[in-house]
Amino acid sequence: MKRCVLKSKIHRIKVTQTELYYEGSITLDSQLLKKADILPYEKVEVLNLSTGSRIETYAIEGKPGSGEVCLNGPAARTAQVGDEIIVLSYRWIEEGEVPPRPVIINGRT
Repeated sequence: MKRCVLKSKIHRIKVTQTELYYEGSITLDSQLLKKADILPYEKVEVLNLSTGSRIETYAIEGKPGSGEVCLNGPAARTAQVGDEIIVLSYRWIEEGEVPPRPVIINGRT
C-alpha cells in the first residue's frame, strides 16, 4: 500500500496577481519553485488563508526573482491580490517507508 505525504509547503505568501482569462494554474517565481522542490506542471494544492478556499491546480514557472504569485484561469476566482495563501505539494511513499522531511518555506521571510 502507498501513502500520500506532504513533500513541500510554501507558507503565507501573498497573491500578487490574478489572470482570469488564462489557462488554469498558479504561476510562481521560478526561484521559489526550486527552493520548494516543486517542478513546473506539478500538481499543487492552494489554501487561501483569507477566504478558506482550497483548490488543486498545477505550478507554472514565473520569472526568476520576480516574486510573482499569480492565480490563473478558474483559480483566479478563489483569491484577490493581497490574499495570503499556502501552496502544498505531496508525494507517494511505500507502506513502511520513512516519510521525507517536507521542505517548508515561510513566505514572510
